[in-house]
Amino acid sequence: MPRPTGRVLTLLELLQSGGTRTVAELADRLGVEGRTVRRYVDQLIDLDLPVESVRGRYGGYRLAPGYRLPPLMLSDDEALAVLLGLVAGRRAGLTTTEHAASETASAKIRRVLPERIARRLDTLLEALAFTDQPGEFDTPDAEILLTVADAVRHRRPVSIRYTDRDGRRSERALHAYGIVAHSGRWYVTGKDPQIGEDRTFRLDRIADARTLPGSFETPVGPDPAQRVLSAFATAEYRHEVTLRIHGTVEQIRARLPAAVASLDEYAPVAGEDRATERWLRVELRVERLDWLPPVLASLDRPFVIERPDELRDLVIALADRLTSYAAKPDGEEPMP
Repeated sequence: MPRPTGRVLTLLELLQSGGTRTVAELADRLGVEGRTVRRYVDQLIDLDLPVESVRGRYGGYRLAPGYRLPPLMLSDDEALAVLLGLVAGRRAGLTTTEHAASETASAKIRRVLPERIARRLDTLLEALAFTDQPGEFDTPDAEILLTVADAVRHRRPVSIRYTDRDGRRSERALHAYGIVAHSGRWYVTGKDPQIGEDRTFRLDRIADARTLPGSFETPVGPDPAQRVLSAFATAEYRHEVTLRIHGTVEQIRARLPAAVASLDEYAPVAGEDRATERWLRVELRVERLDWLPPVLASLDRPFVIERPDELRDLVIALADRLTSYAAKPDGEEPMP
């Protein structure tokens, strides 16, 4: 059951929607008796809110004509935190099916924000894509995030100062296609015009961003989220793995998602069911191989290891261990 303070705030929200509300109507919406509504109104008056009493057959309570709550004073960082939290909650299913609370809250915040901040935050939300359910994001500097979002929307080059995972610092230009939230981090993907290739950068590793003169055209092709997933699957790591797996795209992707492996999908011929099992080529770039044998075993599909030989040896070793465990008589514990 809502606490009295919550009901008082709900009463204020009902009065803010305009018009005169009868005591009976307010009591019904708040789930209280009429005398409790009057007590809540007194609390609002004590807070210097101009609640007026309207007499007569259709009387009740209303806010004084022309009254508006003071502007909501949020910094860029605070407004960004609130709106992104609402977006994440909506994607995670943390909304009320009846009132769509997160959307109405977003609309209220936008309505009272200064126009400059509201416009920049809307630009960010338009440029944002998700690859999965969001987690605890490592949020970059708000000004950098908003600057990059503005560059995405207006297709303007942006200069960034970046520190890679090895601590190397560089300054480069980027034609940013979009901002993507993936696995708890923020990324910007786009073309590096100096090398003529697509690149993906972690936004929390960008120390400075500023827009440059000129413009560019976004190329036809995968959307920003797919570009980021492809960048992860083809990143430079110690081992290059090539497999052939017999199964459907859905069966393989259940254990080897797009952020981990690239898959040579196919267009079904006329009359062919896409769910038909067949041999598909899978490629991965990984720093370590020891996690792959259990994943391949969990697929429960026939597979062929084309490279590297080291992976084949690890799979055979896992199979031998599993066989030895299964062969032990009941009650005898296998050697670790």
